[in-house]
Amino acid sequence: MSELRALYQEIILEHNKKPRNFRKLEHATRTLEGYNPLCGDHYTLYLKIENDTVVDISFEGAGCAISKASASVMTTMLKGKSKDEAQGLFETFHKLVTGELKDISFETLGKLAAFAGVSEFPARVKCASLAWHTMRNALDAQSEPVSTE
Repeated sequence: MSELRALYQEIILEHNKKPRNFRKLEHATRTLEGYNPLCGDHYTLYLKIENDTVVDISFEGAGCAISKASASVMTTMLKGKSKDEAQGLFETFHKLVTGELKDISFETLGKLAAFAGVSEFPARVKCASLAWHTMRNALDAQSEPVSTE
């Protein structure tokens, strides 16, 4: 189990240090901001949606290692997914970080499994889920900024 935790920590540190899709997406069809006042996380999420599919996704901003890594992993997983598939991934991730998901394995969840330990630190759940809530609201074409408060 300690080897698995080390792998998960490595994924979070790597995505924080070198976040994927960390840029402004020109010609985004949806743009939405997300804030976590408790931790100071603040991101802008950009999506390009065509025919109910996430064609491209990126983000900009600043935050703690968990929030940045979560946003980075999320963007890599959502490219090419339908809105329904993206919603399904949101539900899985939310259950994972809140401790509701019991089947936690790298084979099943991929890099999402790296965030399994977040459920042990309730204050960090908001950090990990900020980008995901922002994405879900953007897919629903909401325009109000997302806040974890």
